[in-house]
This record gives sequence, structure tokens and C-alpha cells, in this order.
Amino acid sequence: MFNKFFILVLSMFLTVNFACAADNEALISEIDIQTHIDNIGFEILNSNKINKRIIFTYTKPNKLYKGRPEITKRQIIVYEKQIQYTESDDEIAALLAMKISDAVKSFEDTGVMGYLEIKMAPKKYEKFSDKRAVDYMVRAGYNPLGLITFIHKSCPQKRNDWISTHNLTSKRLAEIYEYIFVKYPYFLENNSYIENPYYQNFLLSSLENRKILERKLKYKTVYKVKYE
Repeated sequence: MFNKFFILVLSMFLTVNFACAADNEALISEIDIQTHIDNIGFEILNSNKINKRIIFTYTKPNKLYKGRPEITKRQIIVYEKQIQYTESDDEIAALLAMKISDAVKSFEDTGVMGYLEIKMAPKKYEKFSDKRAVDYMVRAGYNPLGLITFIHKSCPQKRNDWISTHNLTSKRLAEIYEYIFVKYPYFLENNSYIENPYYQNFLLSSLENRKILERKLKYKTVYKVKYE
């Protein structure tokens, strides 16, 4: 009887300790992720000389922030699900650079006006934000092709965009690729992503859009960079 009781107590003790150890490990992991996000985020802010106060918060899905905190509070919220789409510092930088662009926009247009402009012309702003994210990444020393692979993995393709507040992902990626092609060709000439399966799939699925780009350049179409 004593042996059974001892085994039961020992089992409960080990269960509690294993659970505590697992919780502590999860907490340490979250702290590590938060620290890594902070390091990349502040590197982008400092390298781009963004002299506005912006903070970064990593959170699990059980805490959802309403609205656009990057606009209203200049707080960059990074969800666990978003981090799951990242496999490199380039892709984390891509995620943060897009969100930082939103926060900076709110400072530029005194918050409310910036938010209204984004709401009134979301597709136009999305193109601007993507291009500024590329600039932010390059100045901070990150490869902007990480923006292509991150969006390619995380943003599904809708059937059409005429009733959507977002551009078709294929068109969005084509715009980003064209911007990099024209402004930062070095990253394509020395392409460290060429063996990346997500980038390879992007090349496969964007063939028609890239042919259009080649024709534009062949016939010397005037290329204007908007919102630079």
C-alpha cells in the first residue's frame, strides 16, 4: 500500500515539475523571440534614421489587438502565426518593415489622417508600403527578396481584387520584384535565394508578369518610382 502511495506521489511530483519545466521553456522561448524581433526592428529603425518612438510586441493568438495599433498607438504587433511563416532574418525584417511603414505613415500624417488615407485608398497605399519596406530592408542590410518569399508564403491568392481592399498577391509580388529589379538589381544578379523553394515557386508562378517587365524594359518604357 505504501509503495503504491509513494509511486502515486512521485508521479504527481514529476508531472508538476515537467509541466513547470515546459512552461518555463515556453516562456524562455517567447522571450528569445521577443528579443530577436526587437533586435531586427530597432536595426531597421536606426539604419533608416527613423526618429519616432515605435515599440514591438510579440504575442500568441489568445491576445488579439483590435484595429491597427501600428497606426493608432505606433505599436508593432507580431503574432505567433506570422512568425511561423518566417525562416530567416530577412523574412522577419520583411514583416517588420511593412508594419514600420504603417507606423511611420501615422507620424507623417498625424495619425488620424494617415489612417483615413490608408482606409480610402488601401491598394495604392499597399504598393507604397511594400516599396518603402524594400528600402528599409536594404538600408538595414537585409535582402529584400525575403519580402517576396514572406508574402508568397503568407498571403493567399484571391480570385479577383475588384471588391477587395488588397491587391492580388500575384500583382503585388510583381510590383515588388520590378522595384527590386530596377532599383536594387544587385540582389538579383547575386541571388542568394535562387535555391529557395518558395522563391523558385514565385519565379514559376510569376512568369507572365516577369515577361511583361522584360517587354517594358526592352522597349524602354519610362519607369517612374512612386512614393519614393
